[in-house]
Amino acid sequence: MVKYKGVKKEALALETFVKLMRCSNTVTAEVSNHLSRNKLTMSQFGVLEALYHLGPMYQRDLAEKILKTTGNITTVIDNLEKRNLVERQREMKDRRYFKVVLTPSGKRLTKKIFPDHAAQIMKSIGRLNMTEQKDLGRLCKKLGTGE
Repeated sequence: MVKYKGVKKEALALETFVKLMRCSNTVTAEVSNHLSRNKLTMSQFGVLEALYHLGPMYQRDLAEKILKTTGNITTVIDNLEKRNLVERQREMKDRRYFKVVLTPSGKRLTKKIFPDHAAQIMKSIGRLNMTEQKDLGRLCKKLGTGE
């Protein structure tokens, strides 16, 4: 509960924000727990999952897809590359660009852990019934797009 004593509308917004952040942190911790057992961060798994389901991508597109900066995605990919889970392939048409692709090891690992990842998300989000999940999705989209 926010102890702010100002305008009621501001207090409600602050309280709602705190609840949203606590919820996000709790669900993120629950979902990322099994990833840490595989020595992966949420960002690293996000890259693996995007490449697994969408195919090779440019770094900037990966950053956009998993909601990270281009600077951060470079570090994430560097660490995945060190583990031989992804590789960068230079674009022949424009040698300034690299596509990031899953290695066979990356495919095997993603295929192995994705079912547990999806199950944990279902467990966490499953506290809400389907109508509540749809409502939450709609509300999050509304907040996220600013519309």
